[in-house]
Amino acid sequence: MCHVYASTDPQRYECSTRSLRLQGSVTSVRLENEFWEILDHLAQDQQLSTGQFISELYGEVMASKGAVHNLASLLRVACAVHLHIRAEPAVRSA
Repeated sequence: MCHVYASTDPQRYECSTRSLRLQGSVTSVRLENEFWEILDHLAQDQQLSTGQFISELYGEVMASKGAVHNLASLLRVACAVHLHIRAEPAVRSA
């Protein structure tokens, strides 16, 4: 079973840094390429750029929680939640 994970293309877990504008300030976020790809797809589904999608997510969290203590972690968890939600119908139909 670990072979599936161990054979992952290293490019997928290499990190990339992107600059984003959040509430008028420019910041940089460093994530593994796999997470950037998921975020790119999420943004595309919403007909937004990835930067716009992240900015909207950031704004919603700020409005509901008052702070974002670790943006990179928030984005990774958002990707994980997305994958869990997407997998639920497959689990229910199995």
